Amino acid sequence: MALGKGDQVPQFTATDTNGNVFDSAAIIGKKPLVLYFYPKDNTPGCTAQACSFRDQYEDFLDLGAEVIGVSGDDFTSHQKFTSQYRLPFLLLSDSNRKIRKLFGVPTALLGMLPGRVTYVIDANGIIQMVFNSMLAGQHIPKALAAVKKIVAQ
Repeated sequence: MALGKGDQVPQFTATDTNGNVFDSAAIIGKKPLVLYFYPKDNTPGCTAQACSFRDQYEDFLDLGAEVIGVSGDDFTSHQKFTSQYRLPFLLLSDSNRKIRKLFGVPTALLGMLPGRVTYVIDANGIIQMVFNSMLAGQHIPKALAAVKKIVAQ
């Protein structure tokens, strides 16, 4: 069953860009978080999405929010992707798709491609927005608007 608006985010761990174990409890429930799932490093849409989050990263930080990307790529791929495009936020490796399954992220293109879904989570660990679209460029403005709404409350 997919997590949706109003759901508490369960705790999870994953390997981050630096090869360290990331524990979601370090961020979730402490500050707003934009957690975005994307299909694959170094593909046109995923690169555009990551670079758009990079270009607006300061806007998210100014609102007290963090941005984290999740894909099935391993941390070596994430390191290259992060270095090549100067991404200032963490990417998590979900090679076994445990986090995708935990959130209930659907697949796209008849199940052949991991889906692209963005979750905006408030400082209490509650999902405030879920945006599911393969159109990579639409995720950033929607996520930023949702974070602004959380902060304004």
